[in-house]
Amino acid sequence: MGFQPLRIGKYEIQYPIIQGGMGVGISWENLAGTVSKYGGLGVVSSVGTGYRHPNYVRLKDGRPVGSKYIHNKEALTQIIRDAKDIAGGEKAVIGVNILCAITDYGRVVRDSIEAGANIIISGAGLPLRLPEYAEGSDVALVPIVSSARALRVICKHWKKKYNRLPDAVVVEGPKSGGHQGIPYEDCLKPEFQLENLVPQVIEERDKWGDFPVIAAGGIWDKNDIEFYLNLGAAGVQMGTRFVGTYECDASNEFKKVIINAKKEDIQLLKSPVGYPARGIITKLLKDIERGTAPEVKCVSNCVVPCNHGEEAKKVGYCIADRLGDAYLGRYETGLFFSGSNGYRIKRLVHVKDLIRELVEGVPSGQEMPEDVSITL
Repeated sequence: MGFQPLRIGKYEIQYPIIQGGMGVGISWENLAGTVSKYGGLGVVSSVGTGYRHPNYVRLKDGRPVGSKYIHNKEALTQIIRDAKDIAGGEKAVIGVNILCAITDYGRVVRDSIEAGANIIISGAGLPLRLPEYAEGSDVALVPIVSSARALRVICKHWKKKYNRLPDAVVVEGPKSGGHQGIPYEDCLKPEFQLENLVPQVIEERDKWGDFPVIAAGGIWDKNDIEFYLNLGAAGVQMGTRFVGTYECDASNEFKKVIINAKKEDIQLLKSPVGYPARGIITKLLKDIERGTAPEVKCVSNCVVPCNHGEEAKKVGYCIADRLGDAYLGRYETGLFFSGSNGYRIKRLVHVKDLIRELVEGVPSGQEMPEDVSITL
């Protein structure tokens, strides 16, 4: 039997596959638009959009200046509109991922809605005020949680203050790429692994309604999707797997880094955001240990927890600058996020073929034997 469609609010997605929102510059118009075109839910990352359209922003040493320009309204609007064009036009369904931790969070939510976002997915903190910022729109709201307790807090607050519940919830385990929602030591404990979290979140969801629970973090193939659907999830979210596509907006340098990564290269890293992040050990991380990494200069004021660069100085790098460099293809100073399975990507494929593999089990050729030469 084929997969059933995924319904989020008033929107129906052909396949129960959400492409995770990855920033800076990994999932913008090309990736998100193409995923939606071929039946998944394409998701635009709202962070660092000033890098995509620098003609809209004020720059200093090539960096967007301040939160107005790093998370830029005009650039985000252009990205969302272009994604819809790629996906088939104005009626195409496009999601936007917005981190709660970013500076100007509420403004970016409103910017996304004005630009035509249909679904907003929000994590990196509890999006307790998300319904307030989305008031008056029919956009679907989807929080990301790392526990049943987090969902309970959100549902209780949203119901009491806004008289609404999530249209779906993403439960993300610690094998995902980028920032985690739990401390480092918890990422390694069995009770915090995705297969144990999903039933707990479903149980909590049942106390509030019947909105979809979506599993995320370390999901790789059709067997994984079927496993979580059999656990009771309505769909899955996959990020890293889509980095290995031609349509991914990441730089070729980023794709080379992930294609060449070994399993042991992908580790949990310290982050200025205050929680660990999963990424690839490269020259930058070694330079940080040696004290030879680029000087921390808070130009963009990208996330609130960093406190204008104070936390960045403690961990040795500015996350906006280093993710921006990865998008710009600067290997020496770039920060390259990846989920735990990123090392399994050995060549690029087209989104169309990857989705076919995920839905039908037809190999896309993305994962190759290790003795096959790698080209990009």
